[in-house]
Amino acid sequence: MWQQILQSVRSFKYPCRSVILAPAALGAGGLLVCWLLSRRKIKTLEMGDGWWGSGERPPREKEDERIRSFQIETSDREIQELHQRLDQARYTPPLEGVAFQYGFNSTYLRKVVAYWRNQFDWQKQLEIVNQYPHFKTTIEGIEVHFVHVKPPGIPKGQAARPLLMVHGWPGSFYEFYKIIPLLTDPAGHGLNEDVVFEVICPSIPGYGFSEAPHRQGFDTLAAARIFHKLMQRLGFQEFYVQGGDWGSRITINMAQMLPKSVKGLHLNFVFITSGGLGRLVSLLLGAYVPWLVGLTREDSRRLYPYMEKNVYELLRETGYLHIQATKPDTAGSGLNDSPVGLAAYILEKFSTWTDRSFRDMDNGGLERKFSMDDLLTNVMIYWITSSIVPSMRFYKENISKNPNAAPDARIGVYVPTGIAAFPQELAHCPRSWAKKLLKNIVVYSYMPRGGHFAAFEEPELLAQDIRQLVRKVEHL
Repeated sequence: MWQQILQSVRSFKYPCRSVILAPAALGAGGLLVCWLLSRRKIKTLEMGDGWWGSGERPPREKEDERIRSFQIETSDREIQELHQRLDQARYTPPLEGVAFQYGFNSTYLRKVVAYWRNQFDWQKQLEIVNQYPHFKTTIEGIEVHFVHVKPPGIPKGQAARPLLMVHGWPGSFYEFYKIIPLLTDPAGHGLNEDVVFEVICPSIPGYGFSEAPHRQGFDTLAAARIFHKLMQRLGFQEFYVQGGDWGSRITINMAQMLPKSVKGLHLNFVFITSGGLGRLVSLLLGAYVPWLVGLTREDSRRLYPYMEKNVYELLRETGYLHIQATKPDTAGSGLNDSPVGLAAYILEKFSTWTDRSFRDMDNGGLERKFSMDDLLTNVMIYWITSSIVPSMRFYKENISKNPNAAPDARIGVYVPTGIAAFPQELAHCPRSWAKKLLKNIVVYSYMPRGGHFAAFEEPELLAQDIRQLVRKVEHL
């Protein structure tokens, strides 16, 4: 049969053959174009599903999707027990002249505990914490807590932009309390009201007032999926996301899962994975000819000397990470039983992660950027919820695996992205490195000051940068 067809084609005169071959060529070209376009199709993370409740997932039972109002309360008995434990604390005298070089200085720790026991007004702080509306809803078998703040007023002709802000460790939703009014009520704080936000601040499951997962495997992908479900349940089809620390990884995963839902991604911390030969070349040449490998002068200033700033410095500050990524329950048991130990463990991070030079101060520089009331409020959120152990487990669920084999390892982020690079962050990530993962960086800002807890420490700077991203995305 095919021989007859070929013979017939050969027997046609040239014009006749052109009539047949031209459409065939066009068809083949069309197939080639379609194939090329399919290869350029943006890959996304599979959203999947999960169950983190106690026991087996109930068969064919529809999840309770109600949004329930919630208020934080503590009993007199809880506070009395806390005071008893504070009174019975034991301390080890510090070495002479070490300041915070060996961790939280016990001489200063005594002063913190004395303030906590005798002057800290928890009821007053509860009023501050409860000033914003709190809610809970059940997702994948566990209760998810979140703060939801709507703007007091919206300029005519505008709409509030939904913004999901995700904390990290050892922080909480309370980190965002100073930035929330700047975002939801800019006019009331002397700012341009061209961009007004409706802010949602969830607690990562296992942190604060979100229920802890009851089984292994709850990682940033699971958290990202749960927060997508939360935003959908609240009625938001499109929204902005912002994160630092674990919040950065979670919001990146959200952008990889459902890029059509994430209008823009803002980060104040970028996870740096191994960059291969290209990263090595960049490091070797960057100290001498930074422009040749895509680094700026400011990148060079923050990166070099590389071994001191990025190897030895991280070794000094990440001992906790190895513990939490391997045996979190062991160390966590002591912290969950001792409020003094818990305070020392958490507050030490708010010292050295805010400014490395604070290690050389007897008081860890803690009250240079934060009030003791704010710091202890964050500690209290961990104490009254007994959430330090599940919060530490989050490291084991994420770091004990090979990062290069993770489902999100080879999936780029194509949503418009803004990065606020604070100078005292644990590690600096130049734009040229970040764009290996984040393919559509529209704002990259070298912040003039600030460290790891950006929203808590420099709310004005962070709010300004978030607004800058939205203006770029929406061409305002």
